[in-house]
Amino acid sequence: YWLYATLFAAVGSVADNQSDAQQFMIPITIPVLFALYAAIYACNNPDGALSVWCSIIPFTSPIVMMARLPYGVDTWQVVLSVVCLVVSFVFTTWLSGVIYRKNILKFGHKPTWRSIFK
Repeated sequence: YWLYATLFAAVGSVADNQSDAQQFMIPITIPVLFALYAAIYACNNPDGALSVWCSIIPFTSPIVMMARLPYGVDTWQVVLSVVCLVVSFVFTTWLSGVIYRKNILKFGHKPTWRSIFK
């Protein structure tokens, strides 16, 4: 939840209105949709390569790891998943703070990808 909350907070700080925010929502929504399909695959094949990697990658791990846990997961995979998720949460919190600080004072300008990365 925290990982995606910081990403959505960054989008909220960039966009002035809802139509501008929609162009920035797609890159955040795609990993969630992919994680749902990977979780369905993980229920059928919990020890497959896709299931293991998606349960470690921070953007898909909250959903896929929950689908794999009932089938028995090694402790090191759970610990690695949590550590990667916490590190990525701290990084996205910092990044969202930078984006918020730089873009909240730019009222009236339409946000673009170039202006965000600048």
